[in-house]
Amino acid sequence: MDGIAASDVGETGSAASALQFGKIRAEASFKDKAYAALKSAILKLDVYASPEPIVLEERELSERLGVSRTPIREALAILHQEGFVKIAPRRGIVVVRKTKTEIIEMIQAWAALESMAARLITQGASSGEIASLRTLFTRFGPSYTPITHIDEYSSANIAFHQALIRLSGSALLVSLTDKLILHVRAIRHHTIFARERAERSLNEHMGIIEAIEARDTEAAERATRDHTLRLAGFVERHLDID
Repeated sequence: MDGIAASDVGETGSAASALQFGKIRAEASFKDKAYAALKSAILKLDVYASPEPIVLEERELSERLGVSRTPIREALAILHQEGFVKIAPRRGIVVVRKTKTEIIEMIQAWAALESMAARLITQGASSGEIASLRTLFTRFGPSYTPITHIDEYSSANIAFHQALIRLSGSALLVSLTDKLILHVRAIRHHTIFARERAERSLNEHMGIIEAIEARDTEAAERATRDHTLRLAGFVERHLDID
């Protein structure tokens, strides 16, 4: 019987009858949906825009998502384990902020992962996929500058860095950057408003894209890494977020 002796099978005729199961709760799928909705909303936050804590309240989330508090509580527990939220004494559940030192370390880790992504793109991405990077910035130029359309440019900037990871074709790189993206994304948005950052950022993006288009692996890897490490340097010199 495919590795199960007849003597191992109970009177019901099924070895599976020995397994212990609990009832599958109807709300299980709501937990997954609540988790996905909450995580998506948190990832869109600019968590460093204000020094005030971002507090999440179970009852309000339950009402806004239209589900009971049980799946909300379960979803928040997962987000807590993943490091997106934490339980703060007398404050409840708050979205996690990092210290300046932690943010710099996260950006440095992102630089290492993103530079590998650039390497992989030059070696395996299609021409069409690579061309999609340039389309993110086609509207920007002398008459449509990043600084005069800063919110739009900030969105394109973040989309570019997420695209580099995605176009690497590595599911592991995507997974490894998942927990970094909340903070790196927020810091990129926070710092892009400095005039020199926005203008320099566009030029550096174009340099990365040109190296990738030429499939110059070493140049693409180096340009991507150096670009992100400059962000770490800017944070170290200019940001007061502790």
